[in-house]
Amino acid sequence: MIRVDMQPEPAAFDQDVRQKGLDYLKRKGIPLDGLLPANTKLYPYWRSCLDELYQSYRGTCAYLAVFFERVTGGATVDHFVAKSSRAGSAYEWTNYRLACSTMNSRKWTYDDVLDPFDVEDGWFCLELVSGHIYPNPDVDGPVKESMTDTIRRLGLDGPANREMRARHYQWYREGHYDGEHLKRLSPFVWFEANRQGLL
Repeated sequence: MIRVDMQPEPAAFDQDVRQKGLDYLKRKGIPLDGLLPANTKLYPYWRSCLDELYQSYRGTCAYLAVFFERVTGGATVDHFVAKSSRAGSAYEWTNYRLACSTMNSRKWTYDDVLDPFDVEDGWFCLELVSGHIYPNPDVDGPVKESMTDTIRRLGLDGPANREMRARHYQWYREGHYDGEHLKRLSPFVWFEANRQGLL
């Protein structure tokens, strides 16, 4: 994981998502700050902004820090604060993280995952040849615990993710693409290669 900077809210978001969502909650008698009543599903007005979310965050999964194609259908809106915890947050741009479907399903409603908007550069480190991700040894205390929890919860150090990161770096080393391409495709790998003086 690397830091993700929040992008500006799209011009039509308030009209197309927030106001429709708030009106829906009001009509259904659902409190904005309370827990979502059991077996209640919210109308997914957020889907209307998925193209803008994808474009704003350049097609990069906030958790894996890799580019993925929109055409695959794998782009999803992760509500960082779960809809079930605070219904009103379901229709707020600031609560949205662009996530591939795998990461979104793993995060689900859990609250033990670090917010990519709060992650500091250098908190997570990579062994570039193996793709192994681990907390920076210089970080300690509750932050390190949260980093470990995030890696575990999202399976960031699973075999498939390790292989993907190692392959991205290997392709760069073999000259299949340059540093700018690596940065676009795999920004976490690019950041770590740059930090380690290997670009």
